Amino acid sequence: MKNKDKTNNKPQNSTQKYLDIAAIQQDTVILNDGTVRAVLLVSSINFDLKSEDEQQAIISAYVGFLNTLSYPLQVVIQSRPLNIDEYLERLKAQEKEHTNELLRMQIADYRQFITELLTLEKIMSKKFFVIVPYSEVGNTKKSFTKRIGAIFSTAKIVKLSRKKFEEVSKELDQNCNAIQAGLQSLGLNAQRLDTQTLIELYYNSYNPDLFQKQPLENINKLNIEADV
Repeated sequence: MKNKDKTNNKPQNSTQKYLDIAAIQQDTVILNDGTVRAVLLVSSINFDLKSEDEQQAIISAYVGFLNTLSYPLQVVIQSRPLNIDEYLERLKAQEKEHTNELLRMQIADYRQFITELLTLEKIMSKKFFVIVPYSEVGNTKKSFTKRIGAIFSTAKIVKLSRKKFEEVSKELDQNCNAIQAGLQSLGLNAQRLDTQTLIELYYNSYNPDLFQKQPLENINKLNIEADV
């Protein structure tokens, strides 16, 4: 019995130990290897609806944008089932508030139509993210010796001093500004995610099923205009 109790009381390993993220602070993701990341939420364009000249202009601008990069970028497309529960609740509230019986019936029919449509068809929502990195190893502004030294000290970089973190954040900010300007030339709007929204994003990414039942704040509240 004693051995059984000891087994049951053994502390469980936290799932955090399996994640690459060491911390999220000041709109920045700090990874276990000491490098940092920023995440941009990017709007979209409907390429097929553009004229041939517009398509060629977009392609040329994209090629020019890629040629300006001196570091890798990660583009992530996140697909999730469309959740409009909040919208349906607002319709339900409006239905109760209306005194006009005809309007109430129309709202009820519309709400039922939307509900049945989502039941029959699995409608997905897509969000587009660009992950902007910064690593001292890839920083060509620094000497070769300092970049090589950074390889062997990445484990210590996770515990960044305030001064060091400010230096790294400044470099990352410059990368983000350059990427946002490049995307703007393509007709895309980009907004950097803040600390709270980063936490929500990673929570949603690692817990997609749980998010449907216990969602955090919705990142749709960010105002990103999409060109359709």
